[in-house]
Amino acid sequence: MHFETGQDRVTITMPRRADLMQQVAARFARGEGFALATVNLDHLVKLRTDAGFRAAYGAQDFVVADGNPLVWMSHLAGDPVELIPGADMVVPLAELAAAGSVPVALVGSTGTALQGAAAALCQRVPGLKIAACIAPPMGFDPSGPGGAEVLAALDASGARLAFLALGAPKQEILAARGRDVTPQIGFASIGAGLDFLAGTQARAPRLLRRLQLEWLWRMGSNPRRLAWRYARCAAILPGHAVRSWRLRARQSRMSSD
Repeated sequence: MHFETGQDRVTITMPRRADLMQQVAARFARGEGFALATVNLDHLVKLRTDAGFRAAYGAQDFVVADGNPLVWMSHLAGDPVELIPGADMVVPLAELAAAGSVPVALVGSTGTALQGAAAALCQRVPGLKIAACIAPPMGFDPSGPGGAEVLAALDASGARLAFLALGAPKQEILAARGRDVTPQIGFASIGAGLDFLAGTQARAPRLLRRLQLEWLWRMGSNPRRLAWRYARCAAILPGHAVRSWRLRARQSRMSSD
């Protein structure tokens, strides 16, 4: 399943969670790194105008769907994918790391939040080794000297899995850069996943997530910041829906020929 971004397209390379976990485990076993991105509508909006973000997405090894609208459109296109939110992948990936004796690093947010997330992860995942907690300063530029410093610190720490909680596009850009500089490290861009674990940011109740209304919870928590973002996301939905429907129709015609 792919989604157009104006000048390019983003492909969901890991449509199922089980496939993703299998691939990550294999990378750990071989001592190889990776970059994992969790695409959503906000990313699709930004990708239309941000060439650096598009380049970073092109360097990702694994891309999953982090948003119900993308899952709905994949079903409309006849190429269904699973919903795999980045926040839901932190503990499962940490469990894989612990099972493979893979040291983990936490990058982003604040020092206090990272310490809280580290404590929560170690409590939930016995045997997990936290090799580093790195909170870049305000104004952090992943493509500048600050990004080089973070990657050097990760390399020196011995971490082989780094959870990036920097927000888009910073986390994806740092992950893409890390694939060249530190090819032995796996980078997982997980947005607010560490803040949720630390309790410094509240996630929508499980019931709202089951009802696919997490966006409404987030909107209510910070309407001034998110209203314009969600309006832009809503604006691109019809075009993506039409393309998904056309894709299904095209595949149907090809199968009937």
